[in-house]
Amino acid sequence: MIYQKLRGTDLKVSEIGLGTNAVGGHNLFTDLNEADGIEMVDAALQLGITFIDTADIYGKGRSEELIGDVLKRHNRTDVVVATKGARRWFEDGSVVVDNTPEYMRTALERSLQRLKTDYIDLYYLHFPDLKTPLVEAIGELTKFKQEGKIKAIGISNVSLSQLKEANVHGDISVLQSPYNLLDRSAEEELLPYTRENNISFIPYGPLAYGLLGGKYTEEFKLTEGDWRKGQPLFEQEAFKKNLKIVSRLKEMAEEKETTVTNLSLAWLLSQEGIDAVIPGGKRKDQVILNSLTSDVTFAQNELDLIEDIVKG
Repeated sequence: MIYQKLRGTDLKVSEIGLGTNAVGGHNLFTDLNEADGIEMVDAALQLGITFIDTADIYGKGRSEELIGDVLKRHNRTDVVVATKGARRWFEDGSVVVDNTPEYMRTALERSLQRLKTDYIDLYYLHFPDLKTPLVEAIGELTKFKQEGKIKAIGISNVSLSQLKEANVHGDISVLQSPYNLLDRSAEEELLPYTRENNISFIPYGPLAYGLLGGKYTEEFKLTEGDWRKGQPLFEQEAFKKNLKIVSRLKEMAEEKETTVTNLSLAWLLSQEGIDAVIPGGKRKDQVILNSLTSDVTFAQNELDLIEDIVKG
């Protein structure tokens, strides 16, 4: 396993992390097995994966609770825990985005309790609420940092203008945003800005929400309740086109004696400014496969071939 330092922080993370929206994320996926999720997180830590990413909205607190249970069985200082706050849920099932300093503090305290820890390594503002000035919301997070409750500040799901507003005082260390071989829109504005401003870019959806796992066929259908419904990558015509790209990437991966999963993650890590990836999963075997990514390297002609494949 290779370890990298997140920019502007003292946090050293495994370049292969673990996204945990399917660990207790019953509001995002159907038929989740919590025992499988716990086993997967345990396996990740045993493999040397030290970067665990969650959010309070995953399972409306349940993901954090399960990860907190796992952390109790490991040395806390060996694990870099990232979580996110800003989505507020109510008993009637409704969810709103709330960036007010008052709610952000409430969200943080609840996350600390669920994770069974007295600090969080990386705390993200999960979504902008389009009401609260971002400088106010991030200002509250800087207070958390001063108080020792968090070690670094991140932000997610923002446009370039929102990122600039949030980072007006240089407080942002990490941006989390969609980026993968099938969705490269981050290269237009966000990635150049993070490179120039010493901000680590952590892609979410690095495997295009399962597409780059290489197992889907044209007959695949998302089930009701699956949060990926409505994602542009899964719209009928785009889905067919993406499957053809994945098929060619699989051929290349086989020639390199690897998998399309590992090839896709390794490609991301080869991009300047990408310090870690956080592929998700539901089972132990998936995290074992992901851990092999660091063994994959590219010659320039192979990177050129990937460009040709993706651009058709």
